[in-house]
Amino acid sequence: MKIGIVSVTDSGDIMAEKLKKYYDAHIYSKKAVKDFNLKNISEYVMHNYKAIVFISSTGIAVRAISNFIKSKDIDPAVVVIDSCGKFVISLLSGHLGGANEITREIARKINAIPVITTATDNIGVTAPDVLAKKHNLIIDSLKSAKDISALLVNGKKVGFTDERNIIQCPKGYVEKSHVQRGIVIITHRDEISGIDNKIKLLKLIRKDIVLGIGCRKNFSPKIMKDTVLSILKSENIDSRAVALVSTVDIKQYEPAIIYLKDYFKCDLSIFTREKIRTVQHKFQGSDFVEKTIGVKSVCQPCTYLSGVEQLTDKLKLNGMTLCIGVLKSVV
Repeated sequence: MKIGIVSVTDSGDIMAEKLKKYYDAHIYSKKAVKDFNLKNISEYVMHNYKAIVFISSTGIAVRAISNFIKSKDIDPAVVVIDSCGKFVISLLSGHLGGANEITREIARKINAIPVITTATDNIGVTAPDVLAKKHNLIIDSLKSAKDISALLVNGKKVGFTDERNIIQCPKGYVEKSHVQRGIVIITHRDEISGIDNKIKLLKLIRKDIVLGIGCRKNFSPKIMKDTVLSILKSENIDSRAVALVSTVDIKQYEPAIIYLKDYFKCDLSIFTREKIRTVQHKFQGSDFVEKTIGVKSVCQPCTYLSGVEQLTDKLKLNGMTLCIGVLKSVV
């Protein structure tokens, strides 16, 4: 991770050079930047770095970044170090941005005192946004995450369940069967039923869904996207849970396939026809398709080869085929 270091004093410049020994960092100081302007530099680093270190007072740092703060899920980590190097302060995006972790790390390296004010860290429980970041989960609602954090900080019981039993119950939570004021559920489901509406619910979405896709040449990207979204909805699968679009090598440059991958912000997995032939006997195929592209079937073999538990059979959808599976192994 590249770090932008902003220094406003000569003593800060010395500290910046010290930090540069440990990190891939760019220094922005009066010595390093011609016509140094703190506002312009702050705007630049806030837009171009995932982590920023101000070597200044907290007041200077707060005023410098105040106009460029957007949301906790996209803001960079901002850390402040006093010019004497006594304190390292997590200022912005402590959890999702990683400022708390960076603060502790820098403090160890320069033998300073880390200052972290997020309440969940200070009482030793796992905040839901920390849980999400650690396990690559998507937070369904930042407001719900805030509500759950508030319950945890106030000592209320918050239930926890991972529908795939991959993540153990974190510190500060209780099993779902216990009486609770809120609950965190890790799932790929779209709608969650059976939860009392008095209980605050936070859904954390695991990206573990694979879409095996076959289609005619020059198939409409919009029709493919709309069709897939409709099927996911009917299967009660959250579209944000799609981790992989999988298809045959001859279709890897098909505009609709590329569009679908980009729409879901997921990976694209391509299997050769030779590889598909080794498993196509497991599935119903078509002699016509084999004559056209060299294999009897696309969507089911590609889903199978991606390492999934199949959730649907092959769906024939007016010029495209779709098979949905859930990854057996999730990192």
